[in-house]
Amino acid sequence: MNYTLHQLRVFSKVNELQSVTKAAEELHLTQPAVSIQVKKLQDQFELPLIEHVGRQLYVTDFGKDIANRAEYILKEAEEIKHSVARYKGILAGNIKISVVSTGKYVMPFFLKSFMDKYPGIDISLDVSNKNRVMRKLMKNESDFSLVSVVPDDVQVHMVELMDNELYLMGRTESRFDVEKPADLSNYTLLFREQGSATRNAMEKFLEKHKVQVNKSMELVSNEAIKQALLAGLGLSIVPLIGARSALKDNRLSTFPLKGLPMRTKWNMIYSKGKNLTPAQLALVDHFKEYRAQISKEFFN
Repeated sequence: MNYTLHQLRVFSKVNELQSVTKAAEELHLTQPAVSIQVKKLQDQFELPLIEHVGRQLYVTDFGKDIANRAEYILKEAEEIKHSVARYKGILAGNIKISVVSTGKYVMPFFLKSFMDKYPGIDISLDVSNKNRVMRKLMKNESDFSLVSVVPDDVQVHMVELMDNELYLMGRTESRFDVEKPADLSNYTLLFREQGSATRNAMEKFLEKHKVQVNKSMELVSNEAIKQALLAGLGLSIVPLIGARSALKDNRLSTFPLKGLPMRTKWNMIYSKGKNLTPAQLALVDHFKEYRAQISKEFFN
């Protein structure tokens, strides 16, 4: 057999997501590129790895077995690289972090100085919605997660990083007439998908102020919400951190309603039962030591 680590990595992701399209997105590859790698791996075996029923992809039992073994092989391959680094006296390891979608505006700034300090440590960053982020943490598929609201029913350690502020925003040129919460009933309200912490915060605000939602639109990311706001489609309560450039350029405006801004915290969390590796402990210590400095430098 002559399969490669790249083929195993691609097929492992297809197995995880049960989709070539989604695997391509996460791996930052084209869909044809993913299909080619899966086919090359399939050519090594007489038994099928995947089956298609209609338009739905299914990984066979044999394919699942290969995917599980691929995970082990990929992990061991990473350890070879880390072993070399450790013998050179360099702190090494792999850290998997999952972040909610708005967290992509936060986490890179906290990771930059850490990665400069520890070049032997590899970081993988997965961006998704809150439900998937928490599921990956609970299944130990992620070492750490970045969230703004920590669920009450999970046992985690928490490292508070910085404030998260949510404002009502709309396109500046649209000149929305909003002076009190009830005025929101006159406009289209833009919501994140179910399970989003941003959506939960917006729904709580509307419920508290008894705002009747007459027209709404649901979008799957804060970036999509921002583009809809810029197009003048409506109003939304969104994190300040993702709209800073549009506010600075006066393309978006905030509306000072009672109860706003809503304030939460960006928290890096990890399971209480998790035994942290030296590399993971170094990350926790680094964030605790430099969080105030990073927050002041980049988010003041």
